[in-house]
Amino acid sequence: MNTGSDREANESAAESAAESAAGATGGSDAGTTDESAKESATAEAPHVSKAPAFVKARRGLHLSWQVGVFVVGLAAIGAGIAMLVLPGPGWVAIFAGLAIWATEFAWAHLALRWTKRKVSEAAQKALDPKVRRRNIILTGIGLVIAGALIGFYLWKYGLVLPWHRDVE
Repeated sequence: MNTGSDREANESAAESAAESAAGATGGSDAGTTDESAKESATAEAPHVSKAPAFVKARRGLHLSWQVGVFVVGLAAIGAGIAMLVLPGPGWVAIFAGLAIWATEFAWAHLALRWTKRKVSEAAQKALDPKVRRRNIILTGIGLVIAGALIGFYLWKYGLVLPWHRDVE
């Protein structure tokens, strides 16, 4: 089971990716080709485990470390899912659990990077003046409807809560 955290395989994969990128460009200027290949290799650098060196040196200990990271990340994500319906910062806990997993697993690192990109795109979209204006108008309409419903309730029943009403 390859979790993307073994350093030697990842370093050789990065070198072969840099070589293939240099060979694929086939440019006449070898200096710029090597520089662009190095930049693309560092931009797409494979994931390496964040475990301490003494942990990575022993396979059984490293596997135990990965299981521990997985359990802690799973607990954070589970708490976040619970906090989606209970009081608490659910999404923050879910993203924290994903970040914990990303320290050790390549797939979680990719998922976290995708999530960060989507969140930043949504933030940029929310700052668009047209979208902001639409959101403000929809919020205003929602507040007017809520105010009308509250006003109707108070007109019909007064300031008495439904469970304290006397049934006649």
